[in-house]
Amino acid sequence: MNHAPPPADAARPTLQRWLTGPRIAALPVHDGHNPPLLSFEFFPPKTEALEKQLWACIRRLEPLQPRFVSVTYGAGGSTQARTHDTVARLARETSLTPAAHLTCIGATCPEVNEVARRYWEAGVRHIVALRGDPPTGTEYTPHPGGYPYAVDLVAGLRRVAAFEISVAAYPETHPGALSPEADLDNLKRKLDAGATRAISQFFFEPETFFRFRDKLAAAGIDAPVLPGILPVSNVAQTRKFAAMCGATIPEWMDGLFEGLDNHPATRQLVSATIAAEFCRRLYAGGVRDFHFYTLNRAELAYAICHLLGVRPATGVAA
Repeated sequence: MNHAPPPADAARPTLQRWLTGPRIAALPVHDGHNPPLLSFEFFPPKTEALEKQLWACIRRLEPLQPRFVSVTYGAGGSTQARTHDTVARLARETSLTPAAHLTCIGATCPEVNEVARRYWEAGVRHIVALRGDPPTGTEYTPHPGGYPYAVDLVAGLRRVAAFEISVAAYPETHPGALSPEADLDNLKRKLDAGATRAISQFFFEPETFFRFRDKLAAAGIDAPVLPGILPVSNVAQTRKFAAMCGATIPEWMDGLFEGLDNHPATRQLVSATIAAEFCRRLYAGGVRDFHFYTLNRAELAYAICHLLGVRPATGVAA
């Protein structure tokens, strides 16, 4: 795939639209009433330095009182212990409601059930149930004696305890799905099996989510589906993520970051501007619940939430 920045002429129409196009509505005004609902995703740290970064991020975002925060599970189940330790610490030491990612990868049904029971014993009541990604360079194969797919995991978790369960949704279709219709049917089966809500994969055009929302309604899916928001600060990294999950990076976004590889502070300002406009348009389209993929960095997510009208809880330091 060619990831070179688009020619200036190719990017100009969409860039011009972004700069001068109509505004649907102003950013929400903070009035102390009914701010958007929030949730944040973190990943478990690999080193002491990254652990300090994670907990600085958590403490920065905690005063915004998100509805829940989730902690990811590495490809191939590689971070199971670190995920559990992070989630258990969140439950013990913060006011946050943690949700643990749990996958079908690399374990039998009894082993997965035991992990779920340990979460329940630690006070964790929310699981994000996913099929999971195989190790890099390999194809997914159900584990012998394990839960084959996320729908089976959801049903199994329902038998373990009365968990709140979130599952994944794909506005641009899961790259392994046979068709968009098959992907929607899979989402419906996960919800019918007992999932509470879905969290969408990230996307970069509000219209992508609005079209997906229309398809959900047409398919008779009325469970909440939270839009997943990935504030872009590293375009190369975002391209890698997008290639893995089938998300499309619009040409105009490449154009806006062109020439900023060696200017991180400017890149942060551009990132905040793009993300704020993106979330404003989602808000104008009726979205009131935002799930942020933080990458264990607080400032962009915090700034966007502030622009959406969210303020720290009274008496809680930000």
